[in-house]
Amino acid sequence: MSIVTVGIDLAKNVFALHGIDQSGKAVFIKPKVVRGQLLETVANLPPCLIGMEACSGAHYWAREFSRFGHTVKLMAPKFVAPYRMSGKRGKNDAADAAAICEAVTRPNMRFVPVKDVDQQAILCLHRTRQGFIEERTALYNRLRGLISEFGIVLPQKVERLRREIGAHLEALPGWANRCVGDLLVHADRLNERIEEYDKAITQAARQDARSRQLMQLPGIGPTTASALVASLGGAHDFKNGRQLAAWAGLVPGQYSSGGKARLGRIEVPPVLAPRAF
Repeated sequence: MSIVTVGIDLAKNVFALHGIDQSGKAVFIKPKVVRGQLLETVANLPPCLIGMEACSGAHYWAREFSRFGHTVKLMAPKFVAPYRMSGKRGKNDAADAAAICEAVTRPNMRFVPVKDVDQQAILCLHRTRQGFIEERTALYNRLRGLISEFGIVLPQKVERLRREIGAHLEALPGWANRCVGDLLVHADRLNERIEEYDKAITQAARQDARSRQLMQLPGIGPTTASALVASLGGAHDFKNGRQLAAWAGLVPGQYSSGGKARLGRIEVPPVLAPRAF
């Protein structure tokens, strides 16, 4: 059994594997492999090309499989979708693994670089911080909606809202007054958390040589530099700056057909969006 390419459909507990030989014939099909047996199964395979979708846990598994001498490549799920063969066998884990096995061999396929542990740890900082920011925004929107039920309308700017709301607290009924007070206290705690994460991100950026190099550019601070390094690594997967700009969402998506140009929205990844800073 000469396996050269394996596609793995990732999941939480049950995984599907599909392997082919040099001629493209399926020689290794395991539609159900439990989580505890996955590493052992992959370790027993000869060194080969392993393809997976870049989903939850993909970077962890990629690092683990690489220790056994395999070449691991990750792909965005939307690039695998055309190979799912839904018209032949329907949508199931085994068909997904076969589609991944087919997609990873395509010469023009675009791959996702495997992140190391440090990159993922820094991204955890950014995503947790962004979650706190979104929670704070939702909290102020909730607060503004509650007090508007009692005829109190305050400016959207947070600084003015906090400055002017004190004068209206006495006009609120007892329970409403308590709810507004609790929301303001919770907002203070979120502000403290966000400041702590800002300091942690700044410290991490100053300790990384690549981040320090990025911070020498105009308009690039610790948060932006840290997010770029954690997301891109060495950025060697991009052939030029134009590809990097397209990845960062600085150009609109194109949906042109019939000689008519149709440009979509500019979609910036959340970790690089201006609201994240």
